[in-house]
Amino acid sequence: MQIILYMVTALAVLGIVAALANWWHSRRMPEGEEPQVNPADMECCGQHEVCEKESLLAAVSKQIEYYDDEELDRFRDREGDGYTDEEAEEFRNVMYTMRSEEVAGWVRSLQLRGINLPDEVKDEVFLIVGERRMA
Repeated sequence: MQIILYMVTALAVLGIVAALANWWHSRRMPEGEEPQVNPADMECCGQHEVCEKESLLAAVSKQIEYYDDEELDRFRDREGDGYTDEEAEEFRNVMYTMRSEEVAGWVRSLQLRGINLPDEVKDEVFLIVGERRMA
């Protein structure tokens, strides 16, 4: 019984410490300000070609590359939850006609063009890119 009391107390203390750390961090960051990213931190790990090909972040590359998907430009500035099933299927059709190693670059290109993926397609993208990283 005493061990359970110690464990509950330890978890409560840990929770309080985490809450205080979060509060302290949020007080240091002014409202609405984003953390500054050091350009040196954006450099690749030495396997530049691999990192750039597998990254989903648009910050990795500023070059827009089309993947025979110009028709998707009409979805610019639409939220991920604002697509119909038919429109989400258009994204799937493009994605499944490309090689799996091209998917991360395609997503970066969409981001640079201001096109959000439909929410229904995001899990599939993460699955494909994750499998590529594991291989």
